[in-house]
Amino acid sequence: MTEGLRERKKRQTRQRISDVAIGLFVERGFDNVTIAEVAAAAEVSVNTVYNYFQAKEDLVLSPDEGSAQRLAAIVRERAPGESAAGAVLARLRREVRGRERQVGLSSGFGRVLDMMRAAPTLTARLQDLGAQMTDALEAVLAEEGGTGRDDPLVRVVAWHIGCLHSLVLAEIGRRTAAGERPDAIAGAVLELMDAAESVLGEHVLGYAVRKD
Repeated sequence: MTEGLRERKKRQTRQRISDVAIGLFVERGFDNVTIAEVAAAAEVSVNTVYNYFQAKEDLVLSPDEGSAQRLAAIVRERAPGESAAGAVLARLRREVRGRERQVGLSSGFGRVLDMMRAAPTLTARLQDLGAQMTDALEAVLAEEGGTGRDDPLVRVVAWHIGCLHSLVLAEIGRRTAAGERPDAIAGAVLELMDAAESVLGEHVLGYAVRKD
C-alpha cells in the first residue's frame, strides 16, 4: 500500500508539472518559457523537473503518450486470432470514439497543436517519433515471424501500419486546426479508417495473426 501511494504521488507530480508547462507554452510559446519558469509555476525545484523529464520537449510529448513503443505494444497485447493491423485499427477506433488524449481529441488540443507546430524542435520530435514507432513495430513482427528485419513483407506491413497511424493523427490535427468540433472530427476520422481498412486488403490486415 505504501509503495502504491508513493507511485501515485509521483504520477500526480509528473502530471502537474506537465500540465503547468503546457499551459505556459500555449500562453507564451514553447521557446519563450524556461525550465526554471516551469518549476516556479509548478512549485517544485528545477532538479525535480529534470528528475521527471529529461528534456524540455518531454514536458509536451510525455513517454506515456508519445512512446516509441506504442504500436509495438498494441501488437504485442493483441488477442488471439487478431492481426497486427487489426489490433492497431481497433485501438485507434476506441481512442477516437472515446475522444482520448492519445489521439488529440481531448478538450483544448487545438491550442496545444498550434503551439507544437510553432516549435521546430517539437515538430522534428514528432517526425522522429513516427519513424521510431514503425521501427519498433517492425522488430516485433520480425521476432514473431522468426524472420530478419530485412524481410520485405515485414517491412511493408510495418510501414503500412505506421502510415495509417500517422494519417489518423494528421487528419485529427488538420481538422482541429480548421476549427472543427471533436464530435465532427471523430466521425470523419472513423470514416477515414473504414476507407483505409478497405484499401489495406487481405495482405496487410491478414498478416501476423496471433495464434496463441
